[in-house]
Amino acid sequence: MSYTALARTWRPKTFADLVGQEHVRQALVNALQSGRVHHAFLFTGTRGVGKTTIARILAKCLNCEKGVTPEPCGVCASCREIDAGRFVDLIEVDAASRTKVDDTRELLDNVQYSPTRGRYKVYLVDEVHMLSTHSFNALLKTLEEPPPHVKFLLATTDPQKLPVTVLSRCLQFNLKRLPVAQIGARMRAILEKEGIAFDAAALRLLAQAADGSMRDGLSLLDQLIAFGGGSAGEAEARAMLGTVARDHVVRLAELLGAMDVAELVRCAQSLEEWAPDYAQVLDELASLLVRVAMKQAVSDFEGDELYAPEVLERLAASLAPEDVQLFYQTAVTGRRDLALAPDPRTGFQMTLLRMIAFRPAGEARPSRLSVTAPGATAGSTPHPAAANAAQEVPVASAAPVAAPNRTISAGVPLEAPGDWAAIVNQLDLQGAARQLATHCALLGRQGAVVRLALDGRNKLMRTPSQEERLAQALSKYFGQSVRLEFVTAPVGAETPAEAGQRASAQDLDAARRALESDPAVQLLRDRFGATLLPDTIRPVK
Repeated sequence: MSYTALARTWRPKTFADLVGQEHVRQALVNALQSGRVHHAFLFTGTRGVGKTTIARILAKCLNCEKGVTPEPCGVCASCREIDAGRFVDLIEVDAASRTKVDDTRELLDNVQYSPTRGRYKVYLVDEVHMLSTHSFNALLKTLEEPPPHVKFLLATTDPQKLPVTVLSRCLQFNLKRLPVAQIGARMRAILEKEGIAFDAAALRLLAQAADGSMRDGLSLLDQLIAFGGGSAGEAEARAMLGTVARDHVVRLAELLGAMDVAELVRCAQSLEEWAPDYAQVLDELASLLVRVAMKQAVSDFEGDELYAPEVLERLAASLAPEDVQLFYQTAVTGRRDLALAPDPRTGFQMTLLRMIAFRPAGEARPSRLSVTAPGATAGSTPHPAAANAAQEVPVASAAPVAAPNRTISAGVPLEAPGDWAAIVNQLDLQGAARQLATHCALLGRQGAVVRLALDGRNKLMRTPSQEERLAQALSKYFGQSVRLEFVTAPVGAETPAEAGQRASAQDLDAARRALESDPAVQLLRDRFGATLLPDTIRPVK
């Protein structure tokens, strides 16, 4: 029983059958239609993207018995012989096995003779970068000025190894990696014509694993059909590729959103029974997070074969956009660092814990202590040791201390500095005008006059325009037109800016003292010799 692989059976035979590479197809079709066909072509690109296939189609276009055409008939003797690989005037050379200069000279000895059957003698040199330097030198003259009946079609996966003298004598076409959607669509069409049952999700997995190569994708499809007993199911595809079921990936994303560390660790440990490739698990998680981010940014994003719209809708509603971005970046970084971990499973689990540890604290949460690693942003949640072994210690924010009320003779009672901070927070002020207000202290108001104390060090903040903006905002606040009077700040007058700095300093000092006495920190010091870096401690607001 003979069987031909899908990649060979379904190899395109015309430009119309070619999948992708539109930029190459258009250029070649236009050249054939206009009769301006160069004597040397160089096709570059990764494996399995169509370099040799395009070269063979071009050879058929040049030698079809109905004439030079971008649409070869496919039924004449020349077309059939080229498809069968036995056309005498199509000389295919594997440069990887014929690297010596003697092989090249022997090949070029016949260049001067006219074609035996066809219109052109076509030399198809695959992996041309494998030729030796002497072989390239022997090829140069013929490549530059070949006989009119000769065409050179060169293909390589590594064009950087070709001498520039060769590159300058060829029309170079760089074939692109094929998108996942195109590879999946081609697989679907082939399976439908072959009458083989399949799952759309399985084809998506194979297309992703193909990494831009159509031939690799069809080879994986052949393997899946054999593995699945004549069908291409999703469960079989995941088992063959070593990927976990998508339900597990969705579960990981849900637990990350819920911040359920204990259940997240149990879920990660349960994956071990599948013996997965943990790098692929992180790839799957990152891929899911990309889809969730797309759903959050584009409300009508419908997903694809792997994840249903309702799954993405649920995750998009339960995960904050900033968390999605953090989880994605951590997954990508953790996938890169797996090779440095003691073992892949440990690296995978630590990546999940890192997502939890570096997640920013929500605004509605109470103030807690946090150790910010060098280079990390202030406000991050503590290290995983603190997340699992230590309780975060609440820190009470220090409120500004109000000074006793003062009065101006025969005037209105003066508001305390604490009241002035509350007034500033309610003013419709931005930028420099707000800075001026926060660096002032309220001495009092008497009718339409508001007296403010301004430290001499900040006198440059007071400009006519900023003073006018502050007066307008205060007039709106008090419901009457007011006029500002500025005096040098008296001893003991505290501005909102100074009160905020003092409160922050008190919070930071309390945070450092609390963290120094924290049992979990003491445990880390005693057991592991850990060192606390005071400059990295920030109170989380």
